Amino acid sequence: MAQDDTFGTNVAFGEGGTGIEPLASQVISMLCERQTVTAAGVRQIALDYLGRAVLSKTGFDPAQVLDELRGFRLTRDVIIDLYIPQAAVQLGDQWMCSDISFADVTSGARRVQSLLGEAANGLVWTGQGASDAPEARVVVPSGEQHFLGASVVAAQLRRAGCDVSLAISETADQITARVMMDKPDMVLMSIARVDALALVTKTVKQIKETTDSAPVLAIGGPLRGNLDEIRKQTGVDLVTSVATEVVGFCTKRQKALGNR
Repeated sequence: MAQDDTFGTNVAFGEGGTGIEPLASQVISMLCERQTVTAAGVRQIALDYLGRAVLSKTGFDPAQVLDELRGFRLTRDVIIDLYIPQAAVQLGDQWMCSDISFADVTSGARRVQSLLGEAANGLVWTGQGASDAPEARVVVPSGEQHFLGASVVAAQLRRAGCDVSLAISETADQITARVMMDKPDMVLMSIARVDALALVTKTVKQIKETTDSAPVLAIGGPLRGNLDEIRKQTGVDLVTSVATEVVGFCTKRQKALGNR
C-alpha cells in the first residue's frame, strides 16, 4: 500500500536566544499542522495545493502540477493511490456543500483524470513479461457514472505486472461476452451504488454458467455495509478496494490449481 513520505519542520535556534515571537510561533504551528498526515493518509498542505490547481480559473497543466506535487516529496505511486482519489472526494464534498458548481466539478474531474494519465505515464511496469502477465479486466457496469476510481485501479494493476483493459458502462451480457472471448484471469467491477449490486449478481451468475473456468471475480468501490454479506449475495470471490488483494487471490488460486 502506498504511503505518504512525511517530514517535519525543523527550526534552528541561535545560542542565547530567548525563544520564538508569538507571530512566528503561530506560523510554525500552522505549518506543522498542515504537514500532519490526515486519516486518509495525505498531507493537507499538498492536498490543498492540488485542490486549488484543479479548480484554477487560469488553466491546468498536468505536467506542471505533477512536478509541483513531486516537490512535496511525493512519489508517483502515492499521487495515484492517495492524492488523486482524495482530490476527487474533495470535489464531491464541495459540490454537495454547494461551495462549487456542477461545471466546476466536471472540469475538475477532467483535470484530475489528466493528472492521473500524466502520473501513470512515468511509471515503470514491473512483474511478468508481456506473454505471461496476468490478464485483468476492470469494468464500470452500466448505470454507474464514475470512471476515475476504475482508472486508478487499472494503474495499480499495471504496476503489479498485469495486462489490463478498462471498460466503461457495460451490461451483464457485454461483460459476459468479453469474458468468454478474452478469458481474463480476473475481472474487477467498480461500483459506487448499492443499486448496482443486482447487476453484479446477474453478471456473476451468467459468467459462472457460461464459462468452464470462471476468472477471479471481485467488486470494489465506496461500498458500505457487511462486505462478507455482499460477497455472498453477489457470488464474487472477494469484495475489496485494494487491487493487489485481487492479484494475490488470483495468484494463490492459480498455484492451487497447478498443484492438483
